[in-house]
Amino acid sequence: MELRESNLEKLAQNHFDVLVVGGGINGAVCASALAAKGAKVALIDKGDFASVTSQESSNLVWGGIKYMENGEFFLVRNLCKSRNHLMKNYPSTVQEIRFFTTLAKGFRHKPFFLWLGTWVYWLIGNCYTKRPRYLFTKKIAQEEKEINMSNCAGGVEYSDAYLHDNDARFVFSFIRDSINRGAIVANYVESLGAKREKNTWVSEIQDTISQRKIIVRSKVLINATGPYVDEHNKKTEQTTLHRHVLSKGIHLTVKKITPYHRVLAFFADDGRLFFVIPMGPVTCIGTTDTRVEKPNVTISEEDREFVLDNVNQLFQFSEPITKEDIIAERCGVRPLVVKGQVSAKKGWMQLSRKHVVETHEKEAHISIFGGKLTDCLNVGEEVAKIVQKLGVPLVYSKYQWYGEAPSSVRQEFFHQARLMDLDKLTHKNASEKISTRIWRRYGPRAFSILEEIRSFPQKAQVIIEETEYIQAELELAAQQEMIVKLEDFLRRRSKIALVISRQKLKESPGLFQACQILFGEKAQIKYDEYFGEGLE
Repeated sequence: MELRESNLEKLAQNHFDVLVVGGGINGAVCASALAAKGAKVALIDKGDFASVTSQESSNLVWGGIKYMENGEFFLVRNLCKSRNHLMKNYPSTVQEIRFFTTLAKGFRHKPFFLWLGTWVYWLIGNCYTKRPRYLFTKKIAQEEKEINMSNCAGGVEYSDAYLHDNDARFVFSFIRDSINRGAIVANYVESLGAKREKNTWVSEIQDTISQRKIIVRSKVLINATGPYVDEHNKKTEQTTLHRHVLSKGIHLTVKKITPYHRVLAFFADDGRLFFVIPMGPVTCIGTTDTRVEKPNVTISEEDREFVLDNVNQLFQFSEPITKEDIIAERCGVRPLVVKGQVSAKKGWMQLSRKHVVETHEKEAHISIFGGKLTDCLNVGEEVAKIVQKLGVPLVYSKYQWYGEAPSSVRQEFFHQARLMDLDKLTHKNASEKISTRIWRRYGPRAFSILEEIRSFPQKAQVIIEETEYIQAELELAAQQEMIVKLEDFLRRRSKIALVISRQKLKESPGLFQACQILFGEKAQIKYDEYFGEGLE
C-alpha cells in the first residue's frame, strides 16, 4: 500500500507526457512501451489492474483459427505472428499447447476439410508449432476415453499457446515493468473526465478508497478503458468513427476432467467453439457468446445450463457435472469494434476481434478499441509510434521494451538456486519445482526471494493450503504488487480463487496468515471485506 500512496502523491505533483486511463492489457502494454522508450507516463484504473475484460479470457494465446471461416486470413496471419512473437519472448509464460478437436456427425464441415484447414493455419503461422494430425474415431477413443463417441465423426489436433499462469497475472507483468521504468501507476483511481486547456489535458481523478480528488496534467491522453471506451470518450467530449458492441462470455471451473495437458475443443450447440481447458488441478469449461448492451454483466442460470449441458453431452461421465460441482465462475464482456452503424448489422458471430487505434491529432487523444491479448505487443508498438508523432520525444524509440530477462540473468538465478538447494524446499504437492515457478512469476525480482530464503529458510513454507504460495513471495507481493484488496491477490496476482472454492478458502487457516502478511494490521478488515462479513 505504501507504493500506491506514494504514487498518488506523485500523480498530483507531476506533469506527464502521457496519462493512460485503464489498466487492462491495452493500457498495460502502452504504459510499459512508452515508459521504456523514455516518456514520462502515468496510468490509472478505476478498479484493480486487469479486473474487467482482461481477467475473463480463456487464458489462451491463439491465432484465431476460427476466423478463417469468415475469410479473415489477414487477421489470422497477424495473430499467428503475434502468438509466435509472444512464445519466443515469454518462453516461461506463453507455451505451446495441443488442441484436440472433435466434430459431430452432420457438422457443417467434414473432418478431412477441417484437417486441411489446420494445415493452412500451420503454414500461415510460419510452421512455428508442431504439425497438425488427423484423428480417426478409433484414435480419439484411445487417447481421450471420457469423450462421448456416439455422435463423433472424427477430428484433428493442432497447436496454439496458453498462459501458464492466468491472464491477469500476465497483464500485471507489464504493469510492473512500467513501474520499473519510472511510470507512476495506481489502481482504484477513477477518471472523472478531462478537458483540453491549451496544449495540456487536465484530468480530474478520484481515489476510490479515500475519495480524494486529484488533478493530473498530461500532453497526451490515452483511453484504454476496454468496454468503457465509449463511456469515457463522452466524459472527454471525444467523437470517434469507431465504437464498441459487447459480447458476454462465461467460463466455469470444475474438477479435473482429463489427466492430459491439452485443450479439448468442440463445437457447442450454437456453433461456437467450446473449450475444455486444463488449469493446474482443475478444468476450465466454456464459453458463451451473448450480445449485451452494458459492460457490467453477471452469470445467469441459462448461462450455467448452456455450459453444463454441452460438457455433459460431449463427455460420458459416470455422473453428470452439476451446479454443485462448480468451483469458480468467470464472466466478462468482449469489446468488439464496429465502424458507424453498418458493421453492427453483420451477423453476430462474424464481427471481427481486431483492434483499432483511433487518434484525434489536434487534441492529442488516443482511443483503443477491441483487441486480443495475443496482439498486445503490436498495440504497444503502434501506440508508441502515434505518441511520438503527437510531439512526445521518445529518446529510446528503438528500445525493445518487452520480453523476459536475458538468458544470462536467468542462468544466474538458477545457478544460485542450485547452490542453495532451493528445489529441496519444494512442497510435496507442488506441480513444479519452486525455482521454476518463482522465476516465471517474478523474473529478476525473484533474486530478492532467494535472498530471503537464504537468510530465513522457513520463508519457503507454503502459507495457504492446497496452493504453492510461500511466505517470501507473499512478502514481495505486499511490497511491490499494489494489492489493495484480498481479491486482488486471490483472483488477479494469482489464480487461487479460480482453482479453490470460496468455501475451502474460508476454511483455510493459512488464508488469514496470508492476509496478515499482505495487509498487516488491516488483515481482519480485508478478510471480512472479501467474504462479505461484518458489512451492513
